[in-house]
Amino acid sequence: MAKRSSGLRFQPSGGERKAQVPVGKKQKLSIERLANDGRGIAFVEGRSWFVAGALPGEEVEARVLAARSQVVEARAERILQAVELRRQPPCAHAGTCGGCTLQHLPHAEQLALKQRSLSEQLQRVGGVEPEQWAAPLVGPEFAYRRRARIAVRWDVKNKQLEVGFRAAASQDIVAIADCPVLVQPLQPLLRALPLLLRSLEKPQALGHVELFHGTQAALLLRHTAPLGEADLARLRSFCSEHQAQLWLHGAGEPEADQPGLSLGYRLEPWNLELQYRPGDFVQVNEPVNQAMVEQALDWLAAQTGERVLDLFCGLGNFALPLAQQVAEVVAVEGVQAMVERARGNAAANGLGNLHFFRADLSKPLAEASWARRPFDAVLLDPPRDGAFEVVKQIGALGARRLVYVSCNPATLARDAAELVRQGYRLKRAGILDMFPQTAHVEAMALFEVD
Repeated sequence: MAKRSSGLRFQPSGGERKAQVPVGKKQKLSIERLANDGRGIAFVEGRSWFVAGALPGEEVEARVLAARSQVVEARAERILQAVELRRQPPCAHAGTCGGCTLQHLPHAEQLALKQRSLSEQLQRVGGVEPEQWAAPLVGPEFAYRRRARIAVRWDVKNKQLEVGFRAAASQDIVAIADCPVLVQPLQPLLRALPLLLRSLEKPQALGHVELFHGTQAALLLRHTAPLGEADLARLRSFCSEHQAQLWLHGAGEPEADQPGLSLGYRLEPWNLELQYRPGDFVQVNEPVNQAMVEQALDWLAAQTGERVLDLFCGLGNFALPLAQQVAEVVAVEGVQAMVERARGNAAANGLGNLHFFRADLSKPLAEASWARRPFDAVLLDPPRDGAFEVVKQIGALGARRLVYVSCNPATLARDAAELVRQGYRLKRAGILDMFPQTAHVEAMALFEVD
């Protein structure tokens, strides 16, 4: 990857107010470096341009998407002079579909970009650096997504139903017959879906569609008006043909078309199956999820007689495998419905040493009965805003080992600084390539206290 400057620079404005750059304006640019989100950066007349689809060393023609003060957001529409690093995107819709932003960058360079992002955030925001960098945790570069949301919109002017993925930087819909990042079992559903939806009697009443694959395939249809019997028959026939469950989402919660249906996925190394419902959080990348759980358990190094705390436990993705190797797992989650499903998953898999609790993890842990006894180790997997309130109280739990799984390097870095303040050392850290072809960075960090 091209050599980068030590930090992002914003050119001085020269003391006079410049006219705003109009949206839609085209501009020729020389790209100097990559931002952590994978956009190219150029500098023109005191402004910093962030250009999607551009690489360092390239000359591009870009169209302005948005502008504020000295920052302009743009998208490369023509590559006037490409660098050798650029590759031909495998998907014909790259650059128009908003799902993948880095297909023009080789996978090894994507990993390097994510590693740089994590390292810079830890140093700049947290003022910390791991004693050891772990190798990136990777899976397949393509055909990894086991869940996808399909946009549906009725075009009033042309009186037709648009079906596809949201376009990059707009609300337009890009019609897509094949998606290289979608798992293969969902490809036939994706290809046949537009024809099915356009055959329904009230296409104006259709919302989005979601496709799932795990222990079985499933289709969820969001609709804003009741479906007639003829439309239900078409949907059932379609799902039967594609061996997929049918779920419907009207005014209330999503419901299976037939009683007793459930979605699920397996964690094969532990012979576990976890059930979930549409709307529940499930990692979309099955191979990396499994490798992530394996690595988390390896780093945590929990022993047979230990008591372990799993915060933000969700469906039990980490808690159930942990329970197979320790004396007790206390698992805490903020959403009651997820707590109940996690408890059901533990029972269905014959695990009796897990105790699940609902708690608002933004409040002091001292108020919780489950936090009054010490823990040997802690695992936490918070949402993007991190776990600062919890982390401030971690030291009081007595755990000497902590594994932090993060989907946002900035909040991980912030929370890491607090853990270091409490006496923990950042022993190891590394990226998890959960979303290849995108700039999204997931990471894992191991903290220990002497």
